[in-house]
Amino acid sequence: MKLKDARILVTGASLGIGRETARVLAEAGARVAITGRHEERLHEAAKAMGAVAIVADAGKPSDVERTFDEVSRQLGGLDALVNNAGIGRFLDMESVTFEDFEKVYRVNIYGVALMGARAAGMFKAQKSRGHIINIGSTAGLKGFAGGSVYASSKFALRGMTECWQAELRKHNIRVTLVAPSEVATAFGREDGSEREPAPNKLSTAEIAYAIKSVLEMDDRGMIPELSVWASNPW
Repeated sequence: MKLKDARILVTGASLGIGRETARVLAEAGARVAITGRHEERLHEAAKAMGAVAIVADAGKPSDVERTFDEVSRQLGGLDALVNNAGIGRFLDMESVTFEDFEKVYRVNIYGVALMGARAAGMFKAQKSRGHIINIGSTAGLKGFAGGSVYASSKFALRGMTECWQAELRKHNIRVTLVAPSEVATAFGREDGSEREPAPNKLSTAEIAYAIKSVLEMDDRGMIPELSVWASNPW
């Protein structure tokens, strides 16, 4: 895909991986729309990179519908979706409640599924190639203590991504799972404060440029899955 003038939607992009990815893509000449739940933070990010801001919760079906209405209206179509929005809860198995699963799955699975379905429909209607990138986690490759809710959501996302690949490949629509290990971001912090960079953790820039490289591959090829690990997390 040529990024110049490509129309790209990045969810959960007011902070962290989403924000840096949107910035890198906009810098490469893409026309970018970003979503996030916190209006002030989202508009600040959009202004900084010249993106379209759509205040929306990826876990709410009505917000998903409104997001694609805005993408159609303001971008005139879509060439790529980066499903980045995600949340986590980390509790031991005896403390986890139904509500914990519901809250995380609503964003990490249900919201991603609705976003992906709308994007695929748009790509088909345009009779053009398209690309969906789902941001997973290495937690979706190997579970860990306290990860029943979050890790299982990322395992489910990996399986769902493989199903989409099987469905959409014949339509020249590429689907990729990008799975980072631990990245120094605001993930899991209620106040939205970014963590300080750490020499043993990945940076948002590394993930953003990995996503950019996946998108830039010539349309004749695709990368089904890309895991990005910190070289020495200890």
